Amino acid sequence: MDDIILLKLGELVLKGLNRKYFEQRLIANINHRLEGLGKFKVYSLQSTIYVEPQSGGCDMDEAFEALKQVFGIITLSRAAACEKSADAILRTARKYLADELSSARSFKVETKRSDKSFPMTSIQLSQFIGGELQDAFPHLAADMHNPEVTVYIEVRDFAAYVHAGGVRGAGGLPVGTSGRAVSLLSGGIDSPVSTYMMAKRGLKIIPVHFFSFPYTSELAKQKVLDLASILTHYCGKMTVEIVPFTHIQEEIRSKCPEEYFTIIMRRFMMRISQRIADMNGCKALITGENLGQVASQTVEAMAVTEACCTLPVFRPLIGMDKEEIVRISRQIGTFDTSILPYEDCCTVFTPRRPRTKPRLEDVESVEAALDINALIEDALNGIIRIRV
Repeated sequence: MDDIILLKLGELVLKGLNRKYFEQRLIANINHRLEGLGKFKVYSLQSTIYVEPQSGGCDMDEAFEALKQVFGIITLSRAAACEKSADAILRTARKYLADELSSARSFKVETKRSDKSFPMTSIQLSQFIGGELQDAFPHLAADMHNPEVTVYIEVRDFAAYVHAGGVRGAGGLPVGTSGRAVSLLSGGIDSPVSTYMMAKRGLKIIPVHFFSFPYTSELAKQKVLDLASILTHYCGKMTVEIVPFTHIQEEIRSKCPEEYFTIIMRRFMMRISQRIADMNGCKALITGENLGQVASQTVEAMAVTEACCTLPVFRPLIGMDKEEIVRISRQIGTFDTSILPYEDCCTVFTPRRPRTKPRLEDVESVEAALDINALIEDALNGIIRIRV
């Protein structure tokens, strides 16, 4: 009896001629995620990915938990593999699921027989295994509608597999299958969630953080790195681009009307992020903006903000309630770090009465007082890159 992990694919099964590419990328991501947990063989057959331990040193519990966070997987099951005979399947079910069957009061058996050469039909095998298990565990009652335990049997090409059902995976598409994008990562609640949501759609993420020392502390920068580290469980390894932003904010404060501070600051962020995107082969920008949440997130303000860049701007949180965003933040493990009291550069020089409905021509006129290109080049030259 061999312990194995079965991974069922989500929307990948809807792909056409390029499906093989998606499966190969998913297998590569799985192998990266299993690094340090032992030697595994990972392969795909019949819309299922098999993760087989190749040595006694494989940590199956840790592997199973890690794979819950890999995008592209819809369900995961711990299963026992055995030879394809009714007697072997019965022995495996009795041994592998002994604890579940002993503690339950009702059960049923469900069989999927993708190997049509197997001599019994799915119904016949379910009836045989169910009857034998009821004899072995006489306290169990058969319940076809609401059983406490369902014994799943899968008869496939190379072996039969027995398990007690799966748990939900991360879903989405494998990271890297949709290209690359720059994500503006602050220390708040929203931007880590938006980063997670776009990685779930298959984007490889380049996080960019704007750092305004000494107005924001080293603890604030470490907070962002900690958030990025948490996100790597879903996004894979990333390099965080730390952009020095102090000089730009001081120039805006000294040369521009206060009511325009935030909108001009945001436009600089977009310009710099686009330059970083160009250097990294990224085809989009990602922000955590949410319509109406703050003064810089009105329709007019967001239109002016993105007018200075040509790449598409993805805003996955745009129509969500704050409660929804917080729920996802808790789910992915970023919330407790996000609420630590270390503020980012967005809180520096916050205007008392920000312009909520700016006009592009007015903003461009105000920006004329700044040497935009020189400020951007200085910031780009001062970037610090940290691998997480």
